[in-house]
Amino acid sequence: MTPPDRRGRWVAIVTGAMSVAIAVAYLLLITVLDARGPLLPPPPEALGLNPAPPQAAAVAVAPASAAVAAVPPPG
Repeated sequence: MTPPDRRGRWVAIVTGAMSVAIAVAYLLLITVLDARGPLLPPPPEALGLNPAPPQAAAVAVAPASAAVAAVPPPG
């Protein structure tokens, strides 16, 4: 074997080993993250937002004499 062939073989072995190491690390990371359970959004309190009042409560607060315009649902 000539020196350039040895160097090319060495580079191929090192590159393959790095590829396998990255793949194993990725699989371990995915396994750990998946074992934590489903991903849920944070509650509104965690973001500093107040949850919107229920629709029935908002209508009940409005005086009976006030005209309430119906808003169509988003299309």
